[in-house]
Amino acid sequence: MCTGAYLLAAAGLLDDRKATTHWAHCDDLARRYARVQVDPDPVFINDGDVWTSAGITAGIDLALALVEEDLGPAAALSAARELVVFLKRPGGQSQFSSALSAQQATKPELRELQAWIAGHLEDNLSLPVLAERALMSERSFSRAFHREVGQTPAAYVEALRIERARNLLEDGAPSLEAVAQSSGFASAEVLRRAFHRHLRVSPAEYRDRFQLSR
Repeated sequence: MCTGAYLLAAAGLLDDRKATTHWAHCDDLARRYARVQVDPDPVFINDGDVWTSAGITAGIDLALALVEEDLGPAAALSAARELVVFLKRPGGQSQFSSALSAQQATKPELRELQAWIAGHLEDNLSLPVLAERALMSERSFSRAFHREVGQTPAAYVEALRIERARNLLEDGAPSLEAVAQSSGFASAEVLRRAFHRHLRVSPAEYRDRFQLSR
């Protein structure tokens, strides 16, 4: 469970296997143990006779999967009801990570642009607009941004917009259209597609699960 995956990796038990751990440690696990095929999103992974899970509570999901494998779905569902948890939690652990995976650029001009983007998510943040603001050609800007940040400009902007939308939904924003507009998405449907693509849940499902104010 959780960072217990490090013990398995150190013992060589995860060599050439798929595995996961808490989202905050996935990059480090992959860096330390190159032979481990780290997937940062699943709540748990079963590869052969080895199981790994995300954070501590994901051990419940893993345990229920073991019950289902040994005793069948009825027994697993009964245990889930007793624990008042999902039998199979919708979405992956990426929906619980509030920190963006992108890094800060080392070049001052790109770092300043990152800060500017975060404050103008409702604006037109197309590649031509960003390249012009960085005083670079589109091609040079795309290459430099990806090299410095680890993401394309479009992927970075979308990640920030999703983060903004998540914060609004956690605050209980009732209108998905308003959330989409405030986050820079063209419509609620575009917002919904982005959520499914990145978090594997709908905006409404995310709000129901993580809303802070009731």
